[in-house]
Amino acid sequence: MAAPYSEKQWSAIESASAEEARAVQEARLREQLAYVGARSVFYREKFAGIDLSRVQSVEDLARLPFTEKQELRESLAAVPPLGAHVAADPGEIVQIQASSGTTGSPSYVGLTRGDITTWCELGARALYANGFRPGDRLLHAFGMSKGFVGGLPVVQILQYMGIVDIPIGAEAGAERLLRVQADQRPNALIGTPYFLAYLAEQAPAIVGQEARDLGVRAISVGGEPGGGLPAVREMLESLWGATSREMLGGTDIACTYWGECEAGNGMHFLSPDLMVAELINPDTGDQIAPVEGAQGELVYTALQRQASPLVRFRTRDHVVVTGTSCPCGRTGYTVRCIGRTDDMLIVRGINVFPSAIKQLVAELAPATTGEMRIRADFEGHSTQKPLPLVVEHAGLDEARQTELRAAIEQRVRSALNVKTSVTLVPDGTLKRPDHVKVNLVERVPAQTA
Repeated sequence: MAAPYSEKQWSAIESASAEEARAVQEARLREQLAYVGARSVFYREKFAGIDLSRVQSVEDLARLPFTEKQELRESLAAVPPLGAHVAADPGEIVQIQASSGTTGSPSYVGLTRGDITTWCELGARALYANGFRPGDRLLHAFGMSKGFVGGLPVVQILQYMGIVDIPIGAEAGAERLLRVQADQRPNALIGTPYFLAYLAEQAPAIVGQEARDLGVRAISVGGEPGGGLPAVREMLESLWGATSREMLGGTDIACTYWGECEAGNGMHFLSPDLMVAELINPDTGDQIAPVEGAQGELVYTALQRQASPLVRFRTRDHVVVTGTSCPCGRTGYTVRCIGRTDDMLIVRGINVFPSAIKQLVAELAPATTGEMRIRADFEGHSTQKPLPLVVEHAGLDEARQTELRAAIEQRVRSALNVKTSVTLVPDGTLKRPDHVKVNLVERVPAQTA
């Protein structure tokens, strides 16, 4: 276990000045580019004709092409088991993780012992910011199966931090998880935000107690957008009687590496010594300065990565920068993830993320349960018609349903400039999340005239 730097941060780099952090980051960037140029067939070919020694800074990364997810899939298929981008000898690789594989075969990521340590250090900074501390005991409510990074890598991070993990996993279901919580009373909890809300709602029926009486002090949520939305945070904190903070990561780069602190104003960039995070315009690819209010797509370059290094990897995660200073003392800027660029819909020329509509619906609780779906009855991501929404109401009579329907349509139009057509359904109609994330957009057959 690495010793925490102070009571407020896990590592000294989190409170380093911009100049100090940049010096460390750029020295390691140069080392990493030399490493991939020498050891990765994929990157030698990709960077053919480019003088990597001229890439001395984050701004210089713009000289290099992006790495796209499809390129990695093609690399894995052409050169199994870990693709042409692998940069470590087979004997050095001790662990392989897999993505969800929702659009075909999973992406596979190799890890050396050094890579595991790097992942653990990245994750420790995020979870420490979230409020987890050495000596805590934690109920693990992310999925534990299929090689997902929310499973074993989270266990490794917690053990690295000196935290006791109880690895039950979301697949075990609400009854098992809540029984273990009632029996063992761990004071920390981790999982996806909407599944943890569902667990809390089931607690009285399963263990005869409110979730807030089960001993949880700190919650960390991730795996899907929404955990940082004020309405979702307030719901989780009220249900569990605990702090709820958000983190962000992804299989290709590491388990988790952004973490929200007690200020609750977004997730901090915590690790300039271990990764580069660029903000780009997803349409033009141009770099965007991470100033407050800026929006764009996150692009990552892993530093000190041995087995499956990535340079300028496009995540399609769309974020907004929420701040550049914080009373917690961390100097990394903060972001809120709006959603994936791939999930964005275009309604009569207006870009809209499903999570933005989810927030507006959740804020109308208790009239709504917060559950909603976009029933996309059109091909692709664009429509000229009002966006069809299905929203759960909380047992309202007909008159109040009419008021709620009008309130939702007006609220979405005022906030997002998007017209919607709302259908209300009773509480419990829409599928609740379990160990599989629930998509906010459901595709349905197009309506014919």
